Amino acid sequence: MAKAKSKRPAPNAKPVSEEKPATLKDLLSPEVLNKLKAQSEELKATEVKQKEDERKRLEEARKAEQKQLDNNFEYLLNNSSMDWRKHK
Repeated sequence: MAKAKSKRPAPNAKPVSEEKPATLKDLLSPEVLNKLKAQSEELKATEVKQKEDERKRLEEARKAEQKQLDNNFEYLLNNSSMDWRKHK
């Protein structure tokens, strides 16, 4: 018993019509396209700057909290090792 073979188009076959539909990039003038690209770059730069500022702010807050804890004797006593032999 032989299986019937069905004809399938090749997966990399090109469509019959070579015309591509017009894209938004083709419809916009070069000046408008350049303005949009510049605005996009500017927005990306401001987003990167905001993330960096937020990271610095969090780092400064963490350092200030650690400095405050280092001056707190109760915190140091509770979190220190009780093995004094290693400090001889």
